Amino acid sequence: MGTFHFIQSKGILVCSARGETAFPSATLLRRNGTYMPDQQLDDSTQTLQGGQDLMIEVEGKMVPNYDATLVTFEEGDIVTGTVVRVDKDEVLVDIGYKSEGVIPANELSIKKSVDPGDEVAMGDVVDALVLTKEDADGRLILSKKRARFERAWQRIEKAAEEGTPVEGTVIEVVKGGLILDLGVRGFLPASLVDIRRVADLDEFLGKALQCRVIELNRFRNNVVLSRRAVLEEERRGVREQILDSMNVGDLVKGTVSNIVDFGAFVDLDGIDGLIHISELSWSHVNHPSEVLSIGQEVTVKVLDIDRDRQRISLGLKQTQKDPWQEVFENRQVNEIVHGRVTKLVSFGAFVEIEEGVEGLIHISELANHHVEEPSEILRVGQEINVKIIELDPDRRRLSLSLKRLEPEYRIHEDALVEEEAEAEDEGQEYAPEGVYAESGYDDATDVVEGDELEAEPVAEATDEPAEAVESDVASEEQADE
Repeated sequence: MGTFHFIQSKGILVCSARGETAFPSATLLRRNGTYMPDQQLDDSTQTLQGGQDLMIEVEGKMVPNYDATLVTFEEGDIVTGTVVRVDKDEVLVDIGYKSEGVIPANELSIKKSVDPGDEVAMGDVVDALVLTKEDADGRLILSKKRARFERAWQRIEKAAEEGTPVEGTVIEVVKGGLILDLGVRGFLPASLVDIRRVADLDEFLGKALQCRVIELNRFRNNVVLSRRAVLEEERRGVREQILDSMNVGDLVKGTVSNIVDFGAFVDLDGIDGLIHISELSWSHVNHPSEVLSIGQEVTVKVLDIDRDRQRISLGLKQTQKDPWQEVFENRQVNEIVHGRVTKLVSFGAFVEIEEGVEGLIHISELANHHVEEPSEILRVGQEINVKIIELDPDRRRLSLSLKRLEPEYRIHEDALVEEEAEAEDEGQEYAPEGVYAESGYDDATDVVEGDELEAEPVAEATDEPAEAVESDVASEEQADE
């Protein structure tokens, strides 16, 4: 008998020679590349070469050679079989051997603890690596996770060489990142999980992620991944489309994605643009968080586009009316305006007359007498009237004066009278800070009730020559520039 015919149906080989003989159907992949029968036969008749080995002559009769139907393998080979039983601590697999293979629960998955029922089901076809052909109890011991490990390494090495992504499911959240099940344990650092920083890594648990292999060491079973590389590649094409459709001067909408000391980043549906801190507001900003918050939707103006570096510069204040322009359009020299003292400096006081617009009262314009320190006349937060003495649109500067106010507008002097009255009601002698010609005291200090104030009287202050005042003003403005 040279050849036999067989039909595969429902996992059984039905051999047609003299009568029908049933053999279990199984496959084997040897490490040296030799394949045992591994055809899916769709209930059609095939010719099996070497059929003489399947039938042997015994006492003049041809009978099945059952030994020839058993698959042959060695420890370390990967075999394929069908799950025939699932217990709480092991799984039995039919691989076409004389006995069924046993996969212990700890050899089913790379997860630390698993329920066999969650990993496989009756009838599943699985690959398993042969650990022991015959243990002390005569059992064939297999490992599903190690077979998957071997196959996974081949796939991962190929992906690393070709630069293609691999997919794995997040099975653990660990310090510094995520563990993905790739058939092997892959580590995804937290900094490479997304393009932006991720606050809560737990949200990725159980999710399938596409990642790029950036480090691979078979000796240490070490696989390092980057999801960020995949996302950046996907967004690169989106960025180019956005940049091609955008022009300087356009008004665009976006969402604040991050805030840093030097500005805020805005997500423009696929590409981030930067609003520098100087472009956030017409008024001074100490930190971007004073103006914006993460997640806030904003309308911004495109100030510059760097197509080579795929960077966009944005402006927020350009979408708002310039308060300085309103001042220059609606205010005029010698006009009296109301304001609030925002800052005292050695050469004068800054007063905000409109939101975002501050003018300077030079120290020479604080009073008709000589003033050593602005704190002698004003304090921060004080509401006052001032007279505009100069408007400079080109330099965006506003010069103000207190001493040129008509008496009926001098509310800062009224405030000083009220403070003096309050001090008298409390039983204290009122003494403003600094030099007052009217008081006759130099460097007045706090006075406790019942104590006498001892201080050297000073000569009455006299006005300096106009040339000296103008020289002082010019030098202070030069220093300010």
